[in-house]
Amino acid sequence: MRERRRIVTGVVTSNKMEQTVVVKVERSYRHPLYGKVVRSHRKYVAHDSGNDCRVGDTVSIRESRPLSKTKRWVVEQIINREELPGQ
Repeated sequence: MRERRRIVTGVVTSNKMEQTVVVKVERSYRHPLYGKVVRSHRKYVAHDSGNDCRVGDTVSIRESRPLSKTKRWVVEQIINREELPGQ
């Protein structure tokens, strides 16, 4: 059962909450009638237990049991770090 949980990749847009980040996941698909490539996005609230994520980081998140009213995802790993200015 655990291997059926979805894993998606996105960019952290907010980390102002304690142990919580907001991840924006973009996807593109071809419109079924007109054939144009359409880009859409969705924001997921994810649990970040170590408060490691920063805004701009690329992370992968996986589905989990409900952790709060809106939080149903957990940060799996940080794929790419956003460099801080001046470093």
